[in-house]
Amino acid sequence: MKLDSRRIAAFLAEPAGCRAVLLYGGDVGLIRARGDALTRAVAGSLDDPFRVAGLERETHARLAEEAAAMSMIGGRRVVRVRDVGDGLAAAVTAHLSGTSDALVILEGPDLAARSKLRTLLEAHPAGAAIGCYPEDARALGDTIRTTLAAHNIRAEPDALALLQTLLGADQAQTRSELEKLALYAGDQPTVSAEDVAACVGDAAAVTVQEAISAALVGLVGKADHALTIAIAEGAAPVGVLRIAQTQMQRLHRGRVAMGAGASASEAADQMKPPVFFKEKPAFVRALELWPLAAIEETLGHLFTAEAGCKRTGAPDRAIAEGAILRVASRASRAGRR
Repeated sequence: MKLDSRRIAAFLAEPAGCRAVLLYGGDVGLIRARGDALTRAVAGSLDDPFRVAGLERETHARLAEEAAAMSMIGGRRVVRVRDVGDGLAAAVTAHLSGTSDALVILEGPDLAARSKLRTLLEAHPAGAAIGCYPEDARALGDTIRTTLAAHNIRAEPDALALLQTLLGADQAQTRSELEKLALYAGDQPTVSAEDVAACVGDAAAVTVQEAISAALVGLVGKADHALTIAIAEGAAPVGVLRIAQTQMQRLHRGRVAMGAGASASEAADQMKPPVFFKEKPAFVRALELWPLAAIEETLGHLFTAEAGCKRTGAPDRAIAEGAILRVASRASRAGRR
């Protein structure tokens, strides 16, 4: 079965009748968190050596053996398999056709939409497939407000806007950064944009944002310099590309608003989440430089670059840097016209 968002929480708490679950999508932290929830629901803990087995890519061949094994102390077993691909489809089919009641949890962040595993588990009555994707703007805002409210803290509007710019690609990282912000805030009832800049995300995350902002307005040298620093400080090439995709998607919404009669400044004011006030001049300039067709074409290039980074042995840093510098060059040419 394919689970929609309304059924996921109940399923994670009680996956009765299910013997194989596929967790797929771009949010690795959410995949891990949902795998943990399923493991606890079935085995009671994450580290019971008699009831929980973990398989990495190099040990995938042991899936059939682990799925068929009996717990020495009784109770249902869990087999967690990470970095799965369609090469495991036959083994999963055999498990679903057998008599073992073990729950096999398959973690496949890079599976394609037409993956054999997805097709199998969406259709099988004893299987399930759950998409795990980064939160959209509204859901991310709710997560930020709810997490901070648990510590009796409220984010000022500019702080919320900046948090929504820096967070969201990975749920586990998002919650970790918010907990760190709450600790930083201490007894103060609100957090400001300055608090967020001082605390949330490492220097690499902030520098990536600077690099993307510079690229979108055609500042090639500044974008190159900031991106070099960000990657040297630990920014992941795929993460860089996802931030660029998010910003291009926001530009797309802004250009649609301009097509309906809004000025660039008015379109920037309509953005949700709001544009951080210090970034508004650059965002307005980017709206003036990027027509819809160019945005859509560039988004395609960025998604292709991300896929290229995920190939085994790919020069991911070079791919990401090249993609961002092409964005900057295109904006620079537009600015000279």
